[in-house]
Amino acid sequence: MQETTHASANATNFIHKLSEDYSSVYALIQDPRENDRVKRGLRNSDGSGVMVGYTQIGNVTGYAIIDGEKAAMDGRLTYRGYDVTQLISGFTRDGRFGFEEIAYLLLLGKLPTASELEEFRETLYEFMELPSNFTEDMIIKHPSHDVMNKLSRSVLALYSSDPDPDSIALENMLRQSFELIARFPIIVANAYSVKRHYFDHESLYLHRPVHGYSLAENFLHLLREDSKFTEEEARLLDMCLVLHAEHGGGNNSTFSCRVLSSSGTDTYSAIGAAIGSLKGPKHGGANAAVMRQFEEIKANVKDWTDDEEIANYLRRILRREAGDGTGLIYGMGHAIYTKSDPRAIVLKNSARSLAKTTGFLDELHLMEAIERLSPNLFTEVTGKYKPLCANVDMYSGLVYQMLGIPQELYTPIFAIARITGWCAHRIEEVMTGGRIIRPAYRAIMPTQRYLDLAERE
Repeated sequence: MQETTHASANATNFIHKLSEDYSSVYALIQDPRENDRVKRGLRNSDGSGVMVGYTQIGNVTGYAIIDGEKAAMDGRLTYRGYDVTQLISGFTRDGRFGFEEIAYLLLLGKLPTASELEEFRETLYEFMELPSNFTEDMIIKHPSHDVMNKLSRSVLALYSSDPDPDSIALENMLRQSFELIARFPIIVANAYSVKRHYFDHESLYLHRPVHGYSLAENFLHLLREDSKFTEEEARLLDMCLVLHAEHGGGNNSTFSCRVLSSSGTDTYSAIGAAIGSLKGPKHGGANAAVMRQFEEIKANVKDWTDDEEIANYLRRILRREAGDGTGLIYGMGHAIYTKSDPRAIVLKNSARSLAKTTGFLDELHLMEAIERLSPNLFTEVTGKYKPLCANVDMYSGLVYQMLGIPQELYTPIFAIARITGWCAHRIEEVMTGGRIIRPAYRAIMPTQRYLDLAERE
């Protein structure tokens, strides 16, 4: 493992002094004259997203505009025009794993026939093999304590092994997309095992993917030391991947991918940017934040069946007297969904059976109580009414915990799923966008006169 280099004491002290002396340069910008023109976060004044383009890939619906006002409604998520709950019902009714089918749909715009699906699965298996010595040179020799960091670096390194990395022809981008979808689980599993070995002082084990396994089955096989898992576990993980595969073009990581793609850059650079976005705690790390807060609630609420005791602790969180001081109940609320998040509903119902067999039913009931009590408590404590529903992060972390998956892998699993949506949106942007994405920033600094070096104080 390479040694980490550090700045000298002089350099460190110099930087520290600069940060103290010039912190005012980065003071919060407040200019009420521009509030009606500047869309911070690319959001309108009502919180809705600024419309920046068109897509045929996915759609998220959580409210309606009636007489100019937002009206709450049940959430709906569609992939290529298909309601995600109908897609899930279809493959579960037939006893199939669904993620590969959904990946095909998102990338190619149609549901595959039986023969097309089989050929796609065979192609993904063929692409699971990493380039020669890639694991040794990129993952083992350069370990990282953060799996998302290692995933990003590995994706950028794959550029060097691609015989045609820069071509934006449709066939080439599809080939790259298939390779990335197939290789993400391998990279993540290997990066985690190496992380455990170098930073947690555990044994190092690396498994090879198994022909005939679904992507979800292969990931559990790769992740676990004994490679053992149940069909119920694999099907629940497959469900998580399906529900996280796509969420419209406006979410931060997908938009990042589309912004870079609009410049004409290569696939690896665009996907690397998306991974960097998802790594941020305001985006991909939400399910881990839910579980950290949930553990705190479990520790401080003695009777998990007592609604009033649960409510009292939630009030403390909302008043910033408990939790991390943000006043947020993690897992509650969403930028678009108001009455319900369809992903949370599907995941909660799918997790109930495994919760019974793994001894997590009490935890699931406690989480449902938090979901039930939070909306009224929010209004009570803040004095404001806001439609508040559980989002997918409320239950995905608990599902991963039931599957014995460590928190360090919650966001990487999100990436394993969302690579399908990222690749679909990249291809759409390149093939149909036409213009480089370039929003504007309002410059509010005063004009200044240049001073010669000798005149500066």
